Amino acid sequence: MAVVLLLLVGFETLALARQPTRPHLVVLAAGLVVCLCAVPSARIPLTGRAATAASLSASAALIAGQHAREVWGLGEGIALLVLLTAVVRRAPGRTAAVLGPLLGLACVLAPVRDVRPGLFTVVSVVLTVVVAAYSTILRGQDDRRLRELAAVRAAERLELARELHDLVAHHVTGIVVQARAARFTALEGPQAGTTLERIEASGSEALGAMRRLVRVLREDGAHPQPVAGLAEVCALTEAFARTGPPVVLSLDKGLAEALPDDVAAAVYRIVREALTNVRKHAADATAVRIGLRSVPFGAELRIANDGGSPARLCEQARGGGFGLAGLTERAEAMGGRLLAGPAAEGGWELTAVLPLDGGAAA
Repeated sequence: MAVVLLLLVGFETLALARQPTRPHLVVLAAGLVVCLCAVPSARIPLTGRAATAASLSASAALIAGQHAREVWGLGEGIALLVLLTAVVRRAPGRTAAVLGPLLGLACVLAPVRDVRPGLFTVVSVVLTVVVAAYSTILRGQDDRRLRELAAVRAAERLELARELHDLVAHHVTGIVVQARAARFTALEGPQAGTTLERIEASGSEALGAMRRLVRVLREDGAHPQPVAGLAEVCALTEAFARTGPPVVLSLDKGLAEALPDDVAAAVYRIVREALTNVRKHAADATAVRIGLRSVPFGAELRIANDGGSPARLCEQARGGGFGLAGLTERAEAMGGRLLAGPAAEGGWELTAVLPLDGGAAA
């Protein structure tokens, strides 16, 4: 892009100023600086300030002094519009509020350097307003999507808090009950009773702290519900196959017994979201394959279908929805990972790896 803009500035200079004057050299220098600043980079505020300073300085010098005889300013104007879009859409709020109007002013003043500013000035004003308005709309959409994504992640954390209550509380309660029973039955020596009493006190304290934490996280006060597992996965696939494409479900032998409850719940959530996406984005799918197998570092869940048009698959891959974002949040919170995208042989494929021992998946 920078090369094209520089060539445009060079062509304009040669076409309009075969014998360059001092004003034409000022226009050429400003155009070169602004075009180089328009190269996409992570330092948008810095390049935007440099381009704004160069363009406004050149405009002020030429408008207040000697005007150029003929100035198109196409290359510089396009570069300024590109920078205006980048600053308004991606720069921090305060920087965009200050630098955006200055870039817009530079866009409007660039054609005024000519001795007879006319049509180019009107076109420049219209383009500046349109680009600024469109970039503002895109910034609002980006901000709204970030807020929705944060809400999805927060909801997923609340769901994890509910499962913390349903799963961990059961085990902690069992520890406390067994410690109490052992305390009253083991009468041999005071040391054993003291140890068991400490176990009971620690378990009761942990249970109380966990309940307080869950109560704070779950503000709606909803009552705990049974956590779904592999049995519900089978029922879910059977119900889906009755109204949609057939589902081939394959589970490693013995994996159901080795799968912790929280991992089984995560498998159910991922399968449910994947089947929902098949209905929404791949209505032409002829089959869905779901496989759950043991791997050296945990359990691997793979879900694939052969439907969906390339356009819809690309739209989904760009993150059109928030279901996969929530599931990715859950998988990473458990120390695993989740990947989804178009499959090499066509269709859509989702792969999740979840550790069984609470460690991070490789």
